[in-house]
Amino acid sequence: MRQPLRWPWPDFDVDDVLAPAIAVRVDVTETRAEVAEHWHRKGQLVFALGGGVTCRVPGGLWMVPPHCGVWIPGGMQHSNIATANARIFFVYIEPGAADLPDRCCTLSISPLLRELIIELSDCAPHDARCGFLGSVLLAELPLMPVQQLHLPISAEPRLRRIAESLADDPANRSTLAEWANRVALSESSLARLVVKETGLSFGRWRQQLHLIVALRELSAGASVQQVSGDLGYESVTAFITMFKKVLGKPPARYLSDIAQNGGSAFST
Repeated sequence: MRQPLRWPWPDFDVDDVLAPAIAVRVDVTETRAEVAEHWHRKGQLVFALGGGVTCRVPGGLWMVPPHCGVWIPGGMQHSNIATANARIFFVYIEPGAADLPDRCCTLSISPLLRELIIELSDCAPHDARCGFLGSVLLAELPLMPVQQLHLPISAEPRLRRIAESLADDPANRSTLAEWANRVALSESSLARLVVKETGLSFGRWRQQLHLIVALRELSAGASVQQVSGDLGYESVTAFITMFKKVLGKPPARYLSDIAQNGGSAFST
């Protein structure tokens, strides 16, 4: 069950603050929490210091593991779902204040940038110190490498139905033929549709969803054994083999390197 994400200041509207950059820290309790779909004028960086966050935007799901961030341009509809016990920072940036992409993307977060975000969340937007920290942050953030860890989701209703079903039940191992039958397409037509709309084969598309779910759950403290079972793998070894093939390292090493290097363990 998901609870609404508790905002530190219920009447606070980030768009009313004209500071070039502000940061807000939100701590999630034992229950998963969600920010319903919304948008704001400012761009937003979603950064998780602990736990995991999944951002849903038009056209895709974006995973925010610890020590990485997802950039959401201003004016874009989005929602956020956080794992239990997550420590989240939302950084709001005035349009044009930094040379950042005009599309949603995952950014590595360096140790320096991480500390800037934490410090910025502890000071009032109009303090001189906040202005200094914000200016350094805005200079550093565009230098961060762009990473690719998202699930493309098409607006095509049949693919959205499949994506939502798999997101609700990642262990679902229905074949392409079985999915095709459910959405009244031939197997070859569905295969072509998935490639056309997402740029990935059906198998690679589902694998990407598994990686998103796996990193979210592992970041929240779940064991490799638990995650492999939840994703429907026949063995832990099969899950680790898939993970290592795609991301270059086994799960424990991968997450350890992220924690030590501020996100640079991600492969592009």
